[in-house]
Amino acid sequence: MNVKLKLNLQYFAQEKTEQATPKKRKDSRQKGQVAKSTDVNTSFILLFVFLLFWIAGGFVVEGLLRMTEYTLTDYMLMELTEANLHTMLLTYSFEAFLITAPVMLAAAVAGITANLMQVGTLFAPEAIKFKLEKINPLKGFKRIFSTRALVEFLKSMLKISLVGLVTGSVIWFYLDDLLRLGLYSVYDSSALIGNLIVIMGLAVGFLLIFLAMLDYLYQKYDFEKNIRMSKQDVKDEHKKAEGDPLIKSKIKEKQRQMAMNRMMQEVPKADVVITNPTHYAVALKYDDDSMDAPVITAKGVDYIALKIKNTAKNHHVITVENRPLARALYAEADIGDQVPETLFKGVAEVLAYVYRIQKNV
Repeated sequence: MNVKLKLNLQYFAQEKTEQATPKKRKDSRQKGQVAKSTDVNTSFILLFVFLLFWIAGGFVVEGLLRMTEYTLTDYMLMELTEANLHTMLLTYSFEAFLITAPVMLAAAVAGITANLMQVGTLFAPEAIKFKLEKINPLKGFKRIFSTRALVEFLKSMLKISLVGLVTGSVIWFYLDDLLRLGLYSVYDSSALIGNLIVIMGLAVGFLLIFLAMLDYLYQKYDFEKNIRMSKQDVKDEHKKAEGDPLIKSKIKEKQRQMAMNRMMQEVPKADVVITNPTHYAVALKYDDDSMDAPVITAKGVDYIALKIKNTAKNHHVITVENRPLARALYAEADIGDQVPETLFKGVAEVLAYVYRIQKNV
């Protein structure tokens, strides 16, 4: 029994196996699509804030104690009037600002640092542009029950388990002090609990930093996978780039510039430059050991002719004025070609003249 299987070759052509091109990466970045882990931001903010509490926690505690003290000693005994209420609100607002400002600054610095480390400076208005597809219930359902959602769920469960393990270990280490908490003064009890909170915060912060680095590597892998291109995509992009008139003109201009540079490098090696004083210049080189006839190494009109003459002058290459010969050489031969036979006589006379000058010198 013969069984015929039909293969859709287009499927293989569209399989995304190629690394993203620089243009695809640039377009994705402009849309706000970059390799980024929100866990890095969260962990940095947590770690920076608790580092602040560890370094300058005394400043925060003193501020809170100061507010509590003048509240109980002054404001509790003060008659409540509109003027007093205004003063109290200003005082509390100012004190609250002094206490919270360092914490908010640390959180802001942490968030900015985390973003700069991951994506650098990025402004992508298109990422926040309203799109109806973002509120499509079907796509939302797919996102909820996607592989990515499962990975995020497993990550969350892992973080919760490890955070519980770390905080539980810190509490276990200080368990004896916690059981004797009732024997301490209020100040010593508060200091112990405050230190314990900071230690747990720092331990959890360093743990989350480690997990966030792993998550960032996964996000980078997932991002690279999502922006892969098929072979056809790469071909289409290449064709589109080649078809862009602006790009084409830039390529041609670059090619002309490179050809000009190569040509001007040959002028100092020429034996003579034949000119029509203001419009034409043709450089010739002849080596009787390796050439059957003189070869044109450079030629040009107007501005290029002027450059050829100036280069020849700077490198002490002899310039000979011969209007008919210069025009004929320019019109009948290209760069790299041998001098046409019809012009042998005129070129031979010029070269003989040049060799006599060089011999006399």
